[in-house]
Amino acid sequence: QEAIRVGRLLVQLLPEPEAIGLLALMLLQESRRATRTSPTGELVLLEHQDRSRWDRAVIAEGVELTTRALKTRFFGPYCLQAAIAAVHAEAPSAAATDWSEIIGLYDVLARLDPSPVVALNRAVAVAMRDGPAIALPIVKNLLPALSEYHLAHAVHADLCRRLGKKDEALASYRRALELARQEPERRFLERRIAELAAA
Repeated sequence: QEAIRVGRLLVQLLPEPEAIGLLALMLLQESRRATRTSPTGELVLLEHQDRSRWDRAVIAEGVELTTRALKTRFFGPYCLQAAIAAVHAEAPSAAATDWSEIIGLYDVLARLDPSPVVALNRAVAVAMRDGPAIALPIVKNLLPALSEYHLAHAVHADLCRRLGKKDEALASYRRALELARQEPERRFLERRIAELAAA
């Protein structure tokens, strides 16, 4: 909330596209805050969040700001990240998300601000559109550059799990657990390991 307040001040003082995009991104992320964890504090993945509880007024403001920033044609990484968040926010479900649009936005972001994390996020969208078998080689190629990033190992584990590669999935979930620091994420990974080991 404080970051959003400062973001609003920044846009008033410096109404540049990236300032507007940053505020839009924060608003769109904030719109889902109440659904990111369960009442007991457990992590809830985006695809399982109750979208009826997302703050539609905040989403509308975020989308409007994103559109305003993109129309300038002088946008940067924050604007593109806000555009990706807007596609998620406006989709009625994970299955109905326009994954092709998200992949296209990540392609632009990768040209503008290339990084292994951007490539990883794009691979997740590829998995949602084209299936885990298509995304897995992409993620495997990224693992050396993201060897200390727990989410890279968690993504690799999830793709392996979905493809029935139990041993690879368990190894990657365990590596992700070693690297994770936040307790909700650690508990989520522990549950995944227990479920997979018992399967």
